[in-house]
This record gives sequence, C-alpha cells and structure tokens, in this order.
Amino acid sequence: MEEAPRRTRLAALAFAQVVAWGVLYYAVLVAAPEVADDTGWDDGWIFIAITLGLLASAACAIPVGHWLDRHPRRVMLTGALVAILALVGAAASPTIGIFTAAWIVCGAAQSAVLYQAAFTVITHRYRSARRGPLTLVTLAGGLASTIFAPVTGWLVVAIGWRAAFLVLAATLLAVSVPVYALTIEGRWAHLDAHAVGNGEARRVLRSPRFWIVAGAFGLMSFSLYAVTLSAVPASVEKGLDLQAAAWVLGLIGAGQVIGRLVYLAVPHTAAPWIAPASVGALGAAALAAYGFASGPPGIVVAGVVAGAIRGALTLVQASAVADRWGAHSYGRLNGVLAAPVTALTALAPGLAALVAGALGSYASMAFAMAAVCALGGVLVIRR
Repeated sequence: MEEAPRRTRLAALAFAQVVAWGVLYYAVLVAAPEVADDTGWDDGWIFIAITLGLLASAACAIPVGHWLDRHPRRVMLTGALVAILALVGAAASPTIGIFTAAWIVCGAAQSAVLYQAAFTVITHRYRSARRGPLTLVTLAGGLASTIFAPVTGWLVVAIGWRAAFLVLAATLLAVSVPVYALTIEGRWAHLDAHAVGNGEARRVLRSPRFWIVAGAFGLMSFSLYAVTLSAVPASVEKGLDLQAAAWVLGLIGAGQVIGRLVYLAVPHTAAPWIAPASVGALGAAALAAYGFASGPPGIVVAGVVAGAIRGALTLVQASAVADRWGAHSYGRLNGVLAAPVTALTALAPGLAALVAGALGSYASMAFAMAAVCALGGVLVIRR
C-alpha cells in the first residue's frame, strides 16, 4: 500500500520541478529581449538582474538546506509563495531597479523549490533507494526548457511580457502550491530534533575533506557550464551561422538527458570518489575536443558529449553528501556544497566571455576550462 502513494508523490514532485524550472529560470531568459524593447531598459542590466537572482539563490542555499532537514513542506510552500509574489512584483516593475529587486527575491525563493530542495526531499524520503528518483526528477527538470521556452515566447508575443509573467505566476500557484501542500512531508520520521541539531554536521563542515570535495565540484561545474553555455558565440566563431549555433546549444541540452540516463544505468558499487573523478577526466576530454572541433559534425558531437557529462554531474553532486556522510544532515550539508557551485554557474557565461577575450578565442577558453575540469577530478580522488 505504501509504494503507490510514494510513486504518486514522486510523480507530483517531478511535475512541479518542470513548472518551477520553466517559470522561475527559463521564462525570464526568453522574455528578456522583449522586456528590454518594451521598457527601454538596457538588456545588459536585465541579465545582471538575472545573475544577481542566481547569486541570491546560492547565498540562501545554506540556511534553506538546514531548514529543509526540519520542515520540508513549510520551506517549499514558503519558497513557492515568495516566488509567486516576486514574479508579480517583476511584472509590475516601473523601473529596472525594482525589477532587479524582484528578481533577487525570486532567486532567493528558487533555493527552496528547485533541484537542491527536491534532492533533499528525495534523499530523506528514499535514502539508499534514492538514485532512481533523483534521476527521474532531473530528467523531468530537463524538459522545462523544451516546454516553457516556446510557451513563454508565444505568451510574450500574444499578451506582452507583463501579462505573461502574471500567467506564469498563476501557473506556479496552481501547480506547485497544492503539490507541496499535499505531497511533501511535514517532517522526517527518521529524524528528531536532536539528530538534526547534533554536532555531526558541524564536524563535517570543519573537515578539509568536505571543502576539497566542494571545491572539486565547483571547478567541474564551472568549467562545463562555461563552455556549454557559450556554445552559440563559440560555434559562430568556428564558422557556423546563428541558426546552426542555436541548434548546437539545444543539442547540448538534449545531451544532459542522455548523461542522466547513462548515470542511472551504470552500477554504483564503487567508492564514492570514482564517479566525480571520472566526470572530471571525461569532462576535460570533451571540453578539449570541443576546442579542437572545426566542422559542424565535430562541434555537435563534442557539444552533446559535454552536455551529457554536465547532466551526469548534476546527479553525481546530488549523491555526494549522502554517499560520504550519510543522509541525516543532508539538507544542511548539501546546501553548503551547492552554494559555491550555484554561484560559479551563475557567473560562468560572463567569466567565460572574459576568459575568451583574454585568451583570444572561445577555443582557447575551452582548452583552459578542460584543465580546470581535470583539476576538479584530481582533487576529488580518494575523497
């Protein structure tokens, strides 16, 4: 009798992730050019607002992770409601300053509803059986851009970006709030206040091993995102037209799904450092291959492989804490682990452009990022 409700709750959480990622992450990226055209705001400032939102998500990941260990339903409901209000505020913004403030609040709310929150729920709910549910939720999240990018584009053209944001906020309200209220646990039966609040998490946070692992994931994530999110200008630099370059970026996204499916199929009986070390080595090879690629087939293949490794890294990181230190304080420890990764991911496109400018080309940037990814893989060996 227990399995059916658990399957239903998992399906609901996966569906809510599609909507949350689509509304809170991808929609604004699609709408940004229209926002700039309609308001006269500089498009660079709009993307700065989006980046500041992601940095706010990184900063809030640490306290939110700690709260998720104690009150998961309350935290995720609060995050969804705050995100909805922030979207309404962004839609009504008369100035770029107010829009930026609204998006910073929206970014803070993302830490309570996107992957890190879902990973905490799944890890506590399924514990040792978490790999399949983690993969399902990330596969669902990977569909968000496929669904919400065209939907947002259509809404923006049909009713304007302000009304589109209100429709998206209403969608988040209709889906996420009932899902979190009805399917997320109020607290974890296997944890009590003493267990969550004991000194185990503090001991882990004081250990060099934790910070080396966190640094390794930060380096690998930054390098893979820097190259893959720069696929359009890098592909144009290599001679592709804009439309073909956009296809490369889209196929990199599809590669993430492939990587997550491969990760699920691979046996997971090896030591916990094997998977991230392998990602570092394979990621370095893929990024170097992308730098060398010169024709459309080579660019596409190298891009898809890099996307697959990036997709697998999401799941490797999701299991890093529980594989090494158990699940008791997963939310708190994973929040600390995820914070620098989220921050570096937010900064990756801008820093990639700066590195490419300094080195003279996006190909040279890819070679540099290959070295960074390899370093991340080396750091995590036997840790």
